[in-house]
Amino acid sequence: MSTKTVFTTGEAAKICKVSQQTIIRCFDNGSLKGFRVPGSRFRRIPREKLFSFMKENGIPTDALESGKRKALIVDDDPELVELLVEAFERDGRFELKTANNGFEAGMNVREFRPDLVVLDVMLPDINGKEVCQRVRSDPNLDAVKIICISGMVEQDKINDLRLAGADDFMGKPFAVDSLLDRACELLDIDKIATGT
Repeated sequence: MSTKTVFTTGEAAKICKVSQQTIIRCFDNGSLKGFRVPGSRFRRIPREKLFSFMKENGIPTDALESGKRKALIVDDDPELVELLVEAFERDGRFELKTANNGFEAGMNVREFRPDLVVLDVMLPDINGKEVCQRVRSDPNLDAVKIICISGMVEQDKINDLRLAGADDFMGKPFAVDSLLDRACELLDIDKIATGT
């Protein structure tokens, strides 16, 4: 169920609905970026390079899009939610849902099955620790990564959250980009190099 991050020329050809020769030609002339497997002549195309190639050439990216990681953003501060949504959308590799209370978060976790939950610890109806415990008590959600965010940063509270199942914690205010970096690290996807 993991999203592929690197494709063979054959897989890239299928996704782009072109012949493998076309992909190889584009790879060899440098219009499709990628790398060769050391010690062999196999070509490999990283997902983000394939994505940019498809965008540049007007190839619909739905086939790639479906492999997006799902992130659920839970916070009752609409401005922060908007900032986070913008950052994740700019990255382009996430499908997003948002919730502004624990009840909605619980529903979304079960139905949307996110890869990542960005969770505000102080929700109006339930605290983040309980949400972590609920997610962790469901064996179907083992792979879900949880980043807790909060303005309260007492070390013992942070330890409680980690014990309840949080994978990471960031104190507010934080840089949205650093949250995105942490998300990529947890999901084991490449950080987007900005400014390239």
